[in-house]
Amino acid sequence: MSAADVYFVAAEASGDLLAREVIEELRGAHPDLRVLGIGGPELTEVGIQSPIDISPLSVLGLFEGIRIYGEVIKLADAAAEAILLADPKVVVLVDSWGFMLRLAQRIRSRAPHIRLVKLIGPQVWATRPGRAKVLAATVDHLLCMHDIEVPYYEPHGLKTTVIGNPALSRGGRGDRAGFRRQHGLMDGDIAVLVLPGSRRSEIVGVAPALIEAALLVKRALPGARLFVEPAQNVIDAFKDAFPEAPEQFCILNDPACRFNAMAGADLVLACSGTVTSEVAMQGTPMIVAYKTGWVTWALARSLLYKKTHITLLNILNDDTPVVPEFVQTKLRAGNVADQAIEWIKEPGALQRQREVQALALTRLQKEKTPAAVLAARAICSELRADQRLTIGA
Repeated sequence: MSAADVYFVAAEASGDLLAREVIEELRGAHPDLRVLGIGGPELTEVGIQSPIDISPLSVLGLFEGIRIYGEVIKLADAAAEAILLADPKVVVLVDSWGFMLRLAQRIRSRAPHIRLVKLIGPQVWATRPGRAKVLAATVDHLLCMHDIEVPYYEPHGLKTTVIGNPALSRGGRGDRAGFRRQHGLMDGDIAVLVLPGSRRSEIVGVAPALIEAALLVKRALPGARLFVEPAQNVIDAFKDAFPEAPEQFCILNDPACRFNAMAGADLVLACSGTVTSEVAMQGTPMIVAYKTGWVTWALARSLLYKKTHITLLNILNDDTPVVPEFVQTKLRAGNVADQAIEWIKEPGALQRQREVQALALTRLQKEKTPAAVLAARAICSELRADQRLTIGA
């Protein structure tokens, strides 16, 4: 008898959160399902203990990934062994293209009876469309975010289900008034929130410019209040990198209240990633920053990446600059601070940016059913396809 019906693997913070959400939906609909997983603190919160430490995979960029290639292979081997020991009916591989591909190939070669589901696919519409063919040859079912992805996979016969952007169905609106009351913010006070990233490489490469930019805003506008909210999986790395941050910033450390912080801020300085869609949902003006290794950047710009922008809100609005981006050579604290100060000082500028973002957000909000619910339904369909398990509709 199998030790698990469904086995989740999540290598990064955003994937860990999404895995948790889908597991909660699965358990709600089918309480008897046996669910195991490899992941981080979000899976721990729902009672799933990861048999291996997957945190070394929290890296950013092609070149950075190459530098720990040996570790990636070891982790893929270890993860495959743990999964094969559990002999699940379905394995759900969440995000993290390179690692999950290697893991899927190992499972497929040794246990072809296990159904493989990829939860969130690679951005084939932005870079390397050839990955669609590779993925189709490796997994049974892709759960993707956007309609624009489907035509890339159809020619290769991969079953594809569009679930929407998970960030757009999380938590609803935060409590702006409650957050501001809790932190003693009056109506006219300006609150600047820094979201420095969820990977150690982002704490090293992106966070310094965002922290310095916030301090420049404070210098120009002494009444501004500064907040910073590192992702839980990198909070220790953040504190080590910025030991003096508590002198100028209120460091937020409650994941359950992160939407309140986004809603309560007047301006967010964010590292590019899933979090930008969450900020957009809270209606808060934001400035986005990103920086990766130079080899990765050179390869991406010359060979791989096909879009002008990196923020989803921009890409899905005809690749236009809805949200200001400061990327690579443009990522200087002064550049970010200048944009922030201009918005704060100019009457009505922050409100106009809220309106621009709200209009652009309508392009992302098509599916009313939460992404986690749709993902859980699709996974159940794969369970029903497995002859070893009977599960109701």
